[in-house]
Amino acid sequence: MTRILLVEDNEMNRDMLSRRLSRRGFDVLIAENGKAGVELAAAEKPDLILMDMSLPVMDGWEATRQIKANPVTSGIPVIALTAHAMASDRDMALEAGCDDYDSKPVDLPQLVRKIEQLLAT
Repeated sequence: MTRILLVEDNEMNRDMLSRRLSRRGFDVLIAENGKAGVELAAAEKPDLILMDMSLPVMDGWEATRQIKANPVTSGIPVIALTAHAMASDRDMALEAGCDDYDSKPVDLPQLVRKIEQLLAT
């Protein structure tokens, strides 16, 4: 089963997205802040990470940079999730090391396509 680490501090977003992904057959791990996301990524080595960018303790930009800098986790694809839909936000996410970007509210069929494309490469 494909394991996805969802790094999201908003409880409503976290619960909704984790339930919807679980129903699609994904095993979902959850971290509520960037620091916990970095630690869980290294400990659990998920197949893919969904990273909110506006997080407490450590933001998603820095968490992604740390994940991509660690040889243990550098190969794990990261999809940035953010309510900011500006082109510059997408560029910033890619510069931080994210492999793709999706805006909130999440369009689940589109997000699942992105997940499947990244896992196929």
